[in-house]
Amino acid sequence: MARPTKCRMICRFPRNLEFTPSEGSAGQEPVILTVDEYESIRLIDREGLSQEQCSQRMQVARTTAQKIYDSARRKLADALVDGRPLRIQGGEYRLCSGGSRFCGMDCFKQEINQQFQIPKGETTMRIAVTYENGQIFQHFGHTEQFKIYDVEDGKIQSFQVVGTNGQGHGALAEVLNALHADVLICGGIGGGAQAALASAGIRLYGGVSGDADAAVEALLAGTLAYNPNVQCQHHEGHHEGGCGHHGEGHGCHHGHCGE
Repeated sequence: MARPTKCRMICRFPRNLEFTPSEGSAGQEPVILTVDEYESIRLIDREGLSQEQCSQRMQVARTTAQKIYDSARRKLADALVDGRPLRIQGGEYRLCSGGSRFCGMDCFKQEINQQFQIPKGETTMRIAVTYENGQIFQHFGHTEQFKIYDVEDGKIQSFQVVGTNGQGHGALAEVLNALHADVLICGGIGGGAQAALASAGIRLYGGVSGDADAAVEALLAGTLAYNPNVQCQHHEGHHEGGCGHHGEGHGCHHGHCGE
């Protein structure tokens, strides 16, 4: 019996999910770079980590990190040399919430965890809303505040307004993951951010406008009007295909966790 693939921890979800050559890409089969392969490139080639450090960050064996990295480099070479589109999707991974002892000292999610210690009970549902002056802010990637509601037995028990510390676009999904949000209510949101939310196991209710408090009450009552196919042209990124609904603490995205 084959041994299950161990989930690879990723810190930052890609902000852009597809890259297309300016010429000669029509009809070309895209190169598929998995999210964990992307993370190995980010850690080693962008952050300058060794393969040993990369393996610690991703919480896999060094030989596994080397295989992931080698595969990623070959795929990048194929895309560049053959002029093929590059698409980032799939893989065996879970999204870090900043609690790992192997997180980098510059991990902004650790700062968020330290700044916003918001206890959450085992039966609590945490709802986040993009927020500005009592209203639902309409552009997810530019929101500067979330209003966080903790719900028990279908009733709001507490709420708090939390700043995003200047993070934008794809990083905002990581902010919500660090805040242990279960649900997001927002206006417009791009495909890349939607994929990042799905990876963190955060359920999305997009295309909502109006009063933030009223929207949460409507969600709890089962009457919230939202758009399951919402898109926002203010955000980079493109997403195709299905998304898993698992992040750190929820299991492995697109696979099974082994030891």
